[in-house]
Amino acid sequence: MPIKKLPEGLKYHSLCPGCGHGLALRLIAEVCEEMGIHHNECIAIGVGCSCNANDMLAGDSFQCPHGRAAALATGMKRTRPDMCVMTYQGDGDAGVIGLSETLNAAYRNEKISVFTINNTNFGMTGGQMSWTSLENQVTTTSIHGRDCSNTGAAIRLPEIIANSFNVAYAARGSLHDVKHINAAKKMVRNALEAQMKGEGYSIVEFLSACPTNWHLTPLESVKYIENEIMKTFPVGEFKKRKNTEGQQ
Repeated sequence: MPIKKLPEGLKYHSLCPGCGHGLALRLIAEVCEEMGIHHNECIAIGVGCSCNANDMLAGDSFQCPHGRAAALATGMKRTRPDMCVMTYQGDGDAGVIGLSETLNAAYRNEKISVFTINNTNFGMTGGQMSWTSLENQVTTTSIHGRDCSNTGAAIRLPEIIANSFNVAYAARGSLHDVKHINAAKKMVRNALEAQMKGEGYSIVEFLSACPTNWHLTPLESVKYIENEIMKTFPVGEFKKRKNTEGQQ
């Protein structure tokens, strides 16, 4: 069957069926438009499936070396403090290869917004084990299941940042059903408002499906998030904004 031709200016994305990246990017785009900053944004993009942000967000974007998005975003914001500067990264980019850059930006309370997709594996490069992989999770580099006695337990990035540094906002949302998607959108707004009001660093992590590397159908992936992943990664706000004006 031929692919349906889209109206001029639109094109199909390259995401796998059931992937959560499209939902996360839609939420960010919606909030930017609602806040009137969609033509005054700059995105530092990590390596991985997060590269799709190049085609799906309206602002300027810069492709970063693996893990270095927070460092590049820091330079952007210090150079152009009037702009909305954010990163868009996978868990492997922000929480493994780029953990130093992520934590150092939080430590300095840089006025940037960090958005990370947690799908518990290195999605684009073949489904290897990430520091967010669950105990006993089978990946291409943990074929018998992750052994946390040898590898350490899953890292909880927003909690580490909220409990260690004086940041403006830290939260985790999920993209597996309407209720959680709506809650995640409010988190995105809080993160961007905290930045634009000069409150400091903000981070939102999204729990996202990866049916291809989980070897599940999209519907099975939704259940997997709800029944398994959320046990290890609870959703919620771990550091609320001190200035609560505008929170929903």
